[in-house]
Parts: sequence; C-alpha cells; structure tokens
Amino acid sequence: MRRLLVTGATGQLGRELQALPLPRGWVIEATDRSRLDLGDPAAIAAFVVAGDFAAVINAAAYTAVDQAEGDMLAAWQINAMAPAALASGCAEAGIPIVHVSTDYVFDGQGAGAREPGDPVGPISVYGASKLGGELAVATSGARHVILRTAWVVSAHGRNFVKTMLRLAADHDVVRVVADQHGSPTSAADLAAATLRIALRLADDSAAPVGVYHFSNAGPTHWADFARAIFAQSVARGGPGAAVENVGSDEYPTVVKRPANSLLGCATLERDYGIVPRPWPEALADIMDQLVGVTG
Repeated sequence: MRRLLVTGATGQLGRELQALPLPRGWVIEATDRSRLDLGDPAAIAAFVVAGDFAAVINAAAYTAVDQAEGDMLAAWQINAMAPAALASGCAEAGIPIVHVSTDYVFDGQGAGAREPGDPVGPISVYGASKLGGELAVATSGARHVILRTAWVVSAHGRNFVKTMLRLAADHDVVRVVADQHGSPTSAADLAAATLRIALRLADDSAAPVGVYHFSNAGPTHWADFARAIFAQSVARGGPGAAVENVGSDEYPTVVKRPANSLLGCATLERDYGIVPRPWPEALADIMDQLVGVTG
C-alpha cells in the first residue's frame, strides 16, 4: 500500500481529506498533535523520513488570526517551522509535499483576484507566519505545491456558516460586514483538489510544481454570503435571519481583515484540470449536512 501523510487530522480540511475515497492501493495516515508534535521540528522531519510515505499533505495550521498577535511563537512554530521540517523530511525522503496556505499572505487591498505570482505583503502575524511556511517549503528542495485558499467553510469545526446558523437561532437580525470581498471555499472541495494534486505529484515526477490558488467560483461579500446561508437554511426548514450590512469599522478586530480575499484559480485549471464549482452549489452540500435535506 502507498501511504499519504496528512497533518491536521481534526481540522476542517483534515477531516474532509479522510472522508474522501482513495484510489486502490492508497491509504491515508492522518496525524494530530497527539500523534505528531508540530512544535518539535527534528521529530517532524524524522517522522517523515522513517514513515515510508509516498506524499505529504500539510493541512495543519494555527488559524487564530487575532490570537496570533499575542502568541507569535506558537503561530510561527505551527505555520512556518513545522512546514519547514515537513518539507525538509520530504526532500530527504524524495517525496512531494502539498502545503496549504492562505490569502493572508497578501495585504488584502486592491481590486480583482490575486494571482499566484502577485507580490505578497502580509499585514498580520498570522499572514507573516504563513508566508514564512511558504518560503520554507519553496526553498526546501522538495517537490512541492503551495495551495492558497480563503474563506474555508464546512459542516465541521468553527467557521462562518456554523456561526451564522447559531446566531440565526437567537436573533431576528444579524449585522454582517459588507466591505470584505472573497469567494467561499468548501473544505470538501478543497480536500478533493488537494488530494488530486498530491496523487499526481506522487505518480508523475514531471507534474507541475509551485504556487496555486483554490477557492470556489464567484465573488461575494460576507453579508451576501450570510443571506445565502439563511436562504438555504430556511428552504430546509432551518433558522434564518435578516442581514444588516455594516462596515468593517463597525466590527473592530485585533487584526484588520482583508478587504479583498479573491484568488485567481486559472493556473490550477491549466496545470491540473481542477475547475472550482460555484460557491452556492458547494454551500448547498454543507447545508444538507447541517440542516437536512427537504423533500
């Protein structure tokens, strides 16, 4: 059997990766912090080298954006030093790595979708730590794909969809920012794309490498995303609420959120044949899990 190492087993992406069907002859070995201490770089690299893996997917991340400002060491350990160790182990073992990153490596300003080759410029500890991880993977000597994404949601864990449904259960009106734009990303769709890339890298030594983007198709902002969540919830007999548009200045956070999280995914389609579906379709699958299917 060929073994695929997946870190971040209990996260949104890690859980969806483990739920995917695998080609015959493949198995996933998923690790969480109890199995692999991402704060111990030497142990990480040794684990990869000794593991007889065919490829690695790094789905682990420190994602508490605001908390990272006061917990810089932890953010850098998980988001930069751990990927560096994973990639170092991959280089030594001669296997590829897919490293999942974020739109926060950009400054979140400007119009239009950011492309993989656009200049980076993180404005937060979280974004800087994720960029550090990207740079470590890119310079490790391992064959790699760095896959940036944004606005990840699923039926698991803590995310915007579940927060909106919780608020709708207790509120008639929900205030949501309308000046932050992006494309929601289904963790299940992201998992399918990530797995497809990892398997190709493992099977094809000439497979393209470098930085790519993945999010579901179609721009929106958080307030309209909330409206879509409530509409789909109500259609399934679940809770809903009216949405009041507000500006980011009315919803202060420790870290300024990106005004523009749109990611251009054309190179992923060109090189890997992966075409993201529209985000409302992906949202429907999540809502079926959270609220139930009508009819």
